[in-house]
Amino acid sequence: MFTTLLFVLPFLVFYTIVVVYAERKISAFMQDRLGPMEVGYYGILQTVADLLKLLQKEDLVPATANRFLFKAAPLFIFVPIFLGFSVLPLSAEWSFGFSSALFFLLAVISLDVIGIIIAGWASNNKYSMLGTMRSVAQIISYEVPLSISVLCVCVLAQSLDLQEISYQQGILNEETVIPLFGIKGLPDVSTMGGFLTWNVFRMPVLFFAWIVFFIASLAESNRAPFDLPEAESELVAGYQTEYSGFRWAVIMLAEYGMMLLVSFVGVILFWGSWNTPLPNLGSIPFAAWTTGQPGTISIQVWGIFWLVFKTFTLVAVQIWIRWTYPRIRIDQLTSLSWKFLTPIGFILLLVCALWKLWLL
Repeated sequence: MFTTLLFVLPFLVFYTIVVVYAERKISAFMQDRLGPMEVGYYGILQTVADLLKLLQKEDLVPATANRFLFKAAPLFIFVPIFLGFSVLPLSAEWSFGFSSALFFLLAVISLDVIGIIIAGWASNNKYSMLGTMRSVAQIISYEVPLSISVLCVCVLAQSLDLQEISYQQGILNEETVIPLFGIKGLPDVSTMGGFLTWNVFRMPVLFFAWIVFFIASLAESNRAPFDLPEAESELVAGYQTEYSGFRWAVIMLAEYGMMLLVSFVGVILFWGSWNTPLPNLGSIPFAAWTTGQPGTISIQVWGIFWLVFKTFTLVAVQIWIRWTYPRIRIDQLTSLSWKFLTPIGFILLLVCALWKLWLL
């Protein structure tokens, strides 16, 4: 677990620098403008310059704030998200998770709301407190449909082990026969591999579960159109209004880290995890070539490549969504969760349970 965390921290910082730059450029392209252009070739060093500026900024604490809690809040926000990466399987032979890793993951990332509450309350600022209350309502509301969508996968996989769920979606799974689309009598796709063995394809209902998961994950990450906790046009900056310099950077690192984490989880549960999307077609073993042989370095490299590639694709979709849809109102946000996503999630869970009983 700790080995994974040592690998994740520098990767998370590098990822944030790259994605902030990518988001600026993607948004500029969508709005027919250039974006950052001055610092470095094509503005590629702009985010690095911003990071250096943040590190040099003065650490300001409001005079009426609770100094200890104000300074500790960014860590309370970042650490739970950072711990969530510790149980992710990175490849077929590189995983430090355990049998209930998925339960641990959902439990630990839900703790970041405590840090958000502390940040808003300790700032002694009405805008920060409004952002905090919005965040509590939003995160608690959307944890329900998100957890239900995850349960749909657990019911079919009969496991809370993320590595076991990953194995069930690829050609390395030697114990379970996977019929095409999960229907008895259709051909076995266990040896074929590729995208046909991914959960969203071998069990089509899980595609709709992933839609619920993806919408809820946007709200969990405070990403537009669900960025009400930090709505700059209404609350200055939400719960982090009073933060500056390095502490503000840690809060932003946590937000972009949550984007990455929920994308990782979505890929692992629904989109084949570290398994290749290329199937074996007759005598052409695409899946075998792009998976690697067990016990060799190639299986590690291919697994990490496919997992990161698919995860970054979902991150790009999150960026695209942000610059496409307008921010919704707080009443629309809660209505979407309790009146639509949660009932749909329960229906999907019932269908998955009946499907699993039918297959048994």
